[in-house]
Amino acid sequence: MVVGDFPIELETLVVGAGPGGYVAAIRAAQLGQKVTIVDKGALGGVCLNVGCIPSKALIEAGHSFEKAHGNEALGITADKVSVDFGKVQEWKASVVNKLTSGVESLLKGNKVDIVNGEVYFVDSNTVKVMDEKTSQTYTFKNCIIATGSSPIEIPTFKFSERVLDSTGALNLKEIPKKLVVIGAGYVGSELGTAYANFGTEVVFLEGAKDILSGFEKQMTQLVKKGLKKKGATIITEAMAKGVEETDNGVKVTYEVGGKEETVEADYVLVTVGRRPNTSEIGLEQVGIEVDERGLIKVDKQCRTNVSNIYAIGDIVAGAPLAHKASYEGKIAAEAISGEKSEVDYIGMPAVAFVEPELASVGLTEKEAKDAGYDVKVAKFPFGANGRALSLNATDGFLKLVTRKEDGLILGGQIAGPNASDMISEISLAVEAGMTAEDIALTIHAHPTLGEITMEAAEVALGMPIHTL
Repeated sequence: MVVGDFPIELETLVVGAGPGGYVAAIRAAQLGQKVTIVDKGALGGVCLNVGCIPSKALIEAGHSFEKAHGNEALGITADKVSVDFGKVQEWKASVVNKLTSGVESLLKGNKVDIVNGEVYFVDSNTVKVMDEKTSQTYTFKNCIIATGSSPIEIPTFKFSERVLDSTGALNLKEIPKKLVVIGAGYVGSELGTAYANFGTEVVFLEGAKDILSGFEKQMTQLVKKGLKKKGATIITEAMAKGVEETDNGVKVTYEVGGKEETVEADYVLVTVGRRPNTSEIGLEQVGIEVDERGLIKVDKQCRTNVSNIYAIGDIVAGAPLAHKASYEGKIAAEAISGEKSEVDYIGMPAVAFVEPELASVGLTEKEAKDAGYDVKVAKFPFGANGRALSLNATDGFLKLVTRKEDGLILGGQIAGPNASDMISEISLAVEAGMTAEDIALTIHAHPTLGEITMEAAEVALGMPIHTL
């Protein structure tokens, strides 16, 4: 390994080029900072390369395959629908490549220097950046750490050709006939649904009492109903014990209700959470404080206990969401520039790209009541909306949680088609301190799913038009 003789001086160093890091770098550059970003992998991080984007591409391909079979209720049937999974993977890769090359263009266009290599902290102003051939020392004035997270590996389920993490599941060369999914949170439920749409027999093993535990039971019930229609099996309160790999598949052992059971499949996908990438970058050399889970402790400006070093995204407390990381990246960049920006997660949405889509923002009814609010809950069904009927997608509802005294919108939950897009209006309402009347008085185009938000607001005001 060749070692650089002299340290290179930097102003702002960003470690990690995922949706937190690259956004932080761009915003810092826009604010006049001279920025260098370092990543050992591809630009865009997990999200763009092996996470959010490729998974949504695979989910969309699954939808297309399912729809291609037609719908007898609409008078449409089809014979001999086939799928070339190799071409599906090629298309998915093309989507990823467009975005990652776009990130590179954006960074260069904002005059951000890009360095490839692995970062190790030497002290509070110095890092070493290493690749296979060289090691270079850099000094910096300020640093934003955005190293992301990695899938948790269960000791009895070591990742292999047949025991997959999310990356492995996204890159299969063929559609499995049968797939076991351990963990039915966001990632497991989304990828399991995608393969179920391709005709895979999917078995979910979930340790909790319900799937998608971050969402209300009324919402997850709809998802379970849809999965069962696709032939999926959902086993809750199940503990995965071990796996035996065979020549052409796996045999998974699990315990449920005090009994040990087995299930055979082509592959097993393990999605039991993610761990922060903080253990091997030299944080102890700097004295940066982490909690028992390895998460870096930060203040409201994303600043660590070392005043010139900031941390964002999956390596700090909170849900491991790409849009949370991007938001925190902007806050950290602005704080370094001397602005008074602080994080405020009140309008932070959560979305699961399952069927129907689930989305939530702000407070749920229970959370609002627990916080001491006197609340009014307004609900409107997709089945009473003209656009939903014309889409033949009527399962679901939109719920607004409002403060009874003045109609202030405290939160909202959506289960239904396009929930991922519709939640943004409620996020804006929560963020801006809007009331149900504000939404009800906003003219929504007809016929659209967006009208459901207006209709729910009118329910909250006690004057609904399209429901009794």
